[in-house]
Amino acid sequence: MDQLKEAHYFPSPAYSIKKDDFLEAVKSVSARYLEKAKARKKTKSPVVMTSSFINDPEIAPFAQYVSQTAWNILAGQGFKMDNVATYFTEMWTQEHGYLSNMDSHVHGHGVQISAFYFLDMPKGGCKLMIHDPRPGKVMANLYDLDKKKVTQASHQIVFTPEPGTLVLLNSWLPHSFSKNFSKSPCRFVHMNLACALTPQESKTEVI
Repeated sequence: MDQLKEAHYFPSPAYSIKKDDFLEAVKSVSARYLEKAKARKKTKSPVVMTSSFINDPEIAPFAQYVSQTAWNILAGQGFKMDNVATYFTEMWTQEHGYLSNMDSHVHGHGVQISAFYFLDMPKGGCKLMIHDPRPGKVMANLYDLDKKKVTQASHQIVFTPEPGTLVLLNSWLPHSFSKNFSKSPCRFVHMNLACALTPQESKTEVI
């Protein structure tokens, strides 16, 4: 049988790392903002979303770490990041109660990286799902031989996140959260980051 040269183009990477050292501070800030959000809530929806807390000083080291990691990812993917800085457009906590979920979506409006930091994830809770972003592939897809394996046939990837895990994705990658089948709430911080040119020092030429 001929040996074909194989190459993979247009990949869809996902990045994760366990960062428990930020967990206590981020949970503390989230709790304060969740309390305020619940006081304003006027519906019986099982999901609570806080206002953005990008500039809260208690989590400044966490914000700096996520922003620098997002920059490193884009640079590692081959983007020209000289004189470009990453910055947060949003950072908020979501609390999903029993049977709460989130439909598949992407983030636009200049956002480049979406990130999630998981706080409370009980057994049977929400799972992070990443979906194939290629509409042509989705429309023409065949059945998977084995859905338990990640292959070129896979059309979605399911993560069971643990508290303290940080996940980062390109914002064009569709993602969703499955239903929370636990009676305990799932909580995580959702973040979006964009890019901006940094100011350049003016140079005076001597003639």
